[in-house]
Amino acid sequence: MKAMVLKKLGLFAENQTPLDLVDLPVPVPGNDEILVKVSVCGVCHTELDEIEGRAVPSVLPVILGHQVVGQVKTAGKNVKGFQLGDRVGIAWIYSTCRTCEFCLAGNENLCEDFKATGKDANGGYAEYMVIPEHFAVPIPDGLKDTEAAPLLCAGAIGYRSLILTGLKNGQNIGLTGFGASGHLVLKLVRFIYPDAKVFVFARNPVEREFAKELGAVWAGDTAEASPELLDSVIDTTPVWKPVVEAMKNLKPGGRLVINAVRKEEMDKDYLLKLDYPAHLWMEKEIKSVANICRKDVVDFLTLAERFGIRPEVEEFPLEEANQALAALKKGTIRGAKVLKIG
Repeated sequence: MKAMVLKKLGLFAENQTPLDLVDLPVPVPGNDEILVKVSVCGVCHTELDEIEGRAVPSVLPVILGHQVVGQVKTAGKNVKGFQLGDRVGIAWIYSTCRTCEFCLAGNENLCEDFKATGKDANGGYAEYMVIPEHFAVPIPDGLKDTEAAPLLCAGAIGYRSLILTGLKNGQNIGLTGFGASGHLVLKLVRFIYPDAKVFVFARNPVEREFAKELGAVWAGDTAEASPELLDSVIDTTPVWKPVVEAMKNLKPGGRLVINAVRKEEMDKDYLLKLDYPAHLWMEKEIKSVANICRKDVVDFLTLAERFGIRPEVEEFPLEEANQALAALKKGTIRGAKVLKIG
């Protein structure tokens, strides 16, 4: 099979090719695993974090990719939940222990043995991959492959972030950063909380216009003050500056939810600008999002099909994964990026 493989870590500058196209044997599923013929795989900023060493893969070389849609080709002898030909999705959650207190409570995202797709196990930048049966999810019939792929991470983690804000209908919510996850959260808010007002902070004027097209009541630069104070803010950026700036726009008792696996180190000095009275006083909160649960993925796919939530998608062939990542890093394409494989 063809696969785009990461062999070593390093800063990803324009025109570099951190991933190599190689031929590998098709993996063989274990007793509790399924072999998936990959159709599409979304491209996520977390892949840049892995390449540049902020989220270090536990094994190298590794096949990246954790927004995978494909069909079951073969199955281990213990598999009962899927049939050959079933369409499945594979998200960031590759496996957990399934026996600890967090797993038993439905919070397997906090499991000490959490393994991430494309980081701790080979992912979907390839023609085939294996996944433990329990962590694959069915794709609703109403979603096309290219539509479903970004929903598996950008959508599901955005959904989890929205739930963690505690937002109520009629309140104000801010989105700082407006890429794949942000634009899906905005669409979701409009259906679940129709009277909520969405305010978007983005450095790119194209993203700000996109946000207003999707229904944001206001869109400004990262450092601008919103015209109204906000009950909550979701940060989807890779840097620290938007976190600090967002805190100034929160109401007393407001909550900032940080939706990021890692933050870029070059920006860490911005934290020195955190001012207690301006940013944290009046019982403001900061909450992180750690991974996702299988239920987040299933619930969000169900909502997306029901409400007609579809991502804006730009497609690339598998062989152009490096170009897709470069476009993501540069921020030149709005919405989500997807590799077309099968």
